[in-house]
This record gives sequence, C-alpha cells and structure tokens, in this order.
Amino acid sequence: MKHAVVAQRSQGVVLAWGQNRFYVDTLLLLAASGLLILGFIMVSSASLHLGDKFADDSFFFPKHQLAHILAGFLLAVTVATVKLDTWQKSSFVLFGFGILLLLIVLIPGLGTRVNGAIRWLNLFGVRIQVSEIFKLIAVIYVASYLTRHLDVVRSSVLGMVYPLGLLAIACGLLLMEPDFGASAVIMATALGMLFVGGARLWPFGVLAGLMAVSAVALVVTAEYRLKRVLSFLDPWADPLNTGFQLTQALIAFGRGEWTGVGLGSSVQKLFYLPEAHTDFLFSVIGEELGLLGACAVILLFAVVVWRAFAIGRLAEQQGLRFGAYLAYGIGIWFGLQAFINMGVNMGMLPTKGLTLPLMSYGGGSMIVTCAALALLLRVRSEAVERRLGGPRIRTTWARA
Repeated sequence: MKHAVVAQRSQGVVLAWGQNRFYVDTLLLLAASGLLILGFIMVSSASLHLGDKFADDSFFFPKHQLAHILAGFLLAVTVATVKLDTWQKSSFVLFGFGILLLLIVLIPGLGTRVNGAIRWLNLFGVRIQVSEIFKLIAVIYVASYLTRHLDVVRSSVLGMVYPLGLLAIACGLLLMEPDFGASAVIMATALGMLFVGGARLWPFGVLAGLMAVSAVALVVTAEYRLKRVLSFLDPWADPLNTGFQLTQALIAFGRGEWTGVGLGSSVQKLFYLPEAHTDFLFSVIGEELGLLGACAVILLFAVVVWRAFAIGRLAEQQGLRFGAYLAYGIGIWFGLQAFINMGVNMGMLPTKGLTLPLMSYGGGSMIVTCAALALLLRVRSEAVERRLGGPRIRTTWARA
C-alpha cells in the first residue's frame, strides 16, 4: 500500500492511498481541531492545582486528557474507514448493545459511583460514561429508522411514536443512574431528527409538548432536581449552599470582562468553582480569556454545527439518505449539548451534568465525540465521491 498523500482540490483536502480517496471537510476539521486544542489548554489551566492535591502530580489531568484525545483520534481513524452502509445495517444491533451497557452499569459492583450517581464503567483503565456512548448510538439508530421508514414518519403518528418509545426505555434506564441531562439531550435530538425528516407538524407538536410535561414532572417529583431549578432562579438567595456553583461561575464571568484575567490566572478554579475542568470549563474560559475568548468558542461550535448541516444537505442531494440524517443528528446533538452546557455556566439554564463537547475533561465524552466527527467526515467523503462519480440526485424536504 502506498503512503497516504495529501492534495488540495476544489472539493477540499483529499487523502489518497492506492485507489482509495477520502474527501475531508477542511472547515469542519479546522473548527474541531481548534476546539480540541483550546479545550486541552483550558483543561490544563483549570486542573493543575487539582492534580497536585489529589495525585501529587500537577500534570495528572492534562496527561490523562491527552491520552483521551489520542484514543479518540485512533477511534476516529477507525470509524472513518467504515462505510455508511455498515453503520446502517448494524444500527439495531448497536441499539441493543447500548441498552445492554445501560443495564450493566446499574449492576452493583460493575458500575462506578461518583457524586452519588452510577454512570460509569471502567474499561481498559478508562472510565467511560455509558450515556455518552448511547448518544451516538441513538443518533445512528434514528437515522437508520428514518431511512427505512421515512414515508411512515411523514404520514403516521405511529411512525414517530415507535422510535421515541424505544428511546424512552433507554432514557428510563438513564434516569435510574440518575442522568436527566443525557436523557433530555437524547430525546430532544431524536425529536429534532424526526422534524428534519419531515414529521407532520401537529403530532410533532403534541409529542414535544408531552415530553416537556414529562420533563417538568420529573423535576417536580425529584427533590434534588427541584432544588437545582429553584437555585437557578435565584442563586444569590443561598450563595453558600444550593446556589454556590452557579454564583461562583457568574463571578468567574464577571472577573473576565472583555479580554480576561490571563491564561492560568483564574481565581475561581482554585477550589471555589466545583467541576471547573469538566462541566464548568466554559466559566474558566470566560474568566481567563474574557468575552472575546467565550465568543471564539461559540463561533467554533457554530462552524461545527453549520458544517454538519451542510454535509447533511450535500448527502441528501446525492441520495445518501442515511448519511444525511446521521449528519443532521450529530449537528443537533453537538449544538444542543454545547448550548445547554454554556447556558448552565452563564445562569441561563438549571444546572445539568453535561460536558462541553471536544473541550471538557473526560474520556468517554472525548472519545465518543471524536468518533461522531469521524462519521461526519465519512458522510461528506461518500457524498463528494458520489457527486464526482455519478449524476446528481435532487431530493426535497417535503413535509406532509
């Protein structure tokens, strides 16, 4: 096999080895790389003191995060070599595997408990949050379902209820961990994919309303969730207890002003702001890099989401229906999770345990999001290949 070479073409960067070609979306790759690099720098900045305290090694968390990134890169390369047809044919098997993982993590002695929640499995020395794996599995499954049953989805309520019902079973298992945030992201992403697929508006609105009512019921019936919502509404009412995390995050943003206090100079990360290197990394970015740094992160995520939808549209035009819905789903997932994480950090939404994709510390999140990006790149490559090798097929977003 010949060594891979890189060439610049009108369709973007082309990776070539032998007779094989892989057409890379340059903007997507640059934006994702920017998030990865900036995320690694900020995780390092936010965790040096933690590593010194808990492991007598200031670089404990940066070294582990670098290992997570490398593992994600290796998995991404592997995922990018697999044809979309293979993912589509394996969707139901993957769904079953995801349900199995959600069951295994609840078995006493197998799941790892952290801060009162059992959400992690230790695999080969890496602590994996199974909900992160299931997010990608859910997107693949819904994309496959839409490909096979698009006419039913557009004409029948049952066409929407069936996939949402199966996902509701998975979300029930997630709520037993408990993981309300992941459940919300999965169901909202699935709804978004059904909407893009052309689901009828009135049943879509009814199902969305039922999901909203269910979410409110879950909040009201769980004391710890209700406390989070109440503290979100007025964090300064109890700034040293229920509102502590949010008030410290807001203080971080306030200190950052326009250009930040400087890289590494955050005060809030020094044991004031809990989870500064994971769920609340965006607050440290706001403090150290200021409004300009926070806006740069938002812009990079906007580019990733835009490219995901552009890739989906390209795949749809070339008749790659599964690839199109897969790209739309990944774009919705990334955009929604990033929005929720940033909203929580800025006090716009109640506190949820969701990471900032491609940036926050964590093995499972980093590895899975890298794999999702590889799938996006694969969709784009197959769509460009079909465009170059055959007639263009036009499709529409017809809505019943």
